[in-house]
Amino acid sequence: MPRKKASKIPNPTVVRIMGRLRMLNYWLVAQVALVVLKLLRLFPVDKALNFADRAARTVGPWFGRHRVALSNLRNAYPEKSEAEIEAIALDMWGNMGRLGAEYIFLEQIFDFDPKASTPGRIEVAGDEHFAEIAGEEKPHILFTAHLGNFELLPIAAATFGMKITALFRPPNNPYLAEYILSTRTSNMGDLLASQRGASFALAGILDRGGNVGVLVDQKFNRGLRTTFFGRECETNPVLAMLARHYECDVYPAHCVRLPGNRYRLSVEEKLTLPRRADGAVDVQATTQMLNDAVERWIREDPGQWMWFHKRWTLSKGKRRKANKTDKLAADS
Repeated sequence: MPRKKASKIPNPTVVRIMGRLRMLNYWLVAQVALVVLKLLRLFPVDKALNFADRAARTVGPWFGRHRVALSNLRNAYPEKSEAEIEAIALDMWGNMGRLGAEYIFLEQIFDFDPKASTPGRIEVAGDEHFAEIAGEEKPHILFTAHLGNFELLPIAAATFGMKITALFRPPNNPYLAEYILSTRTSNMGDLLASQRGASFALAGILDRGGNVGVLVDQKFNRGLRTTFFGRECETNPVLAMLARHYECDVYPAHCVRLPGNRYRLSVEEKLTLPRRADGAVDVQATTQMLNDAVERWIREDPGQWMWFHKRWTLSKGKRRKANKTDKLAADS
């Protein structure tokens, strides 16, 4: 009987050095980014955002993530030419540049006033849904995607008197994550990092009749097997599981950029969630429904989504773990 190879144990000293080098790299990247943002503060809003767009379109293709974006786009749009794929990828980088710059101008950008007679930078479609949610004394779930400037949605919610706690995945770079948290204004609601125990925290908020917002378009290790742009991926089932448990309304919401540094925030009708034969919310079908909604938004504005996510990478040993996760979702 062949002997198994002994697994190589990493040298603790090497691991420690690699960890420190990684943190040094994070720090250097963050310092460069913060210097650029500090310089952008010296410009008027429109000039700063336009400059950030142009700069990101130039620098973005230098990174390995550009190749990831191109690969994802080719798979999502097999009918498009290479020139069209490259154009969408550059639009994506422009969107990312604007998003980074917008963190320092959030208070100046958000000028929405429901009573204003003339339009400003922000327009809201479905504002009656914001008002309806704010006026109901029961829990609600809103979901969105990394599309346009998604940070403007909780500010709009606050305008209508609705407080929302948003579940988010912080950047891998801890220094940039700290900066992003520090730039959020007090009227943007609370943030809850996506980590172990986050689902229990969300459940506690809903149990108290609160509202939660969830970004649903990122890969989730050992999540449910679903499809997105016709390809298999892993998706977090927590939203569907919470909706099943609390029987709360679920609303789709997203943001897109408009010409002239303007924005449209859209809140759609609440979803009619698919149900099982026993009347309970079908977690698998609901999770797929969320993917379908996000895909529809992205197809309308493909250059405004973050295509460099490794959204379609499946976890190792996924089949065994997928079956366990699927069973848990089905039985809950």
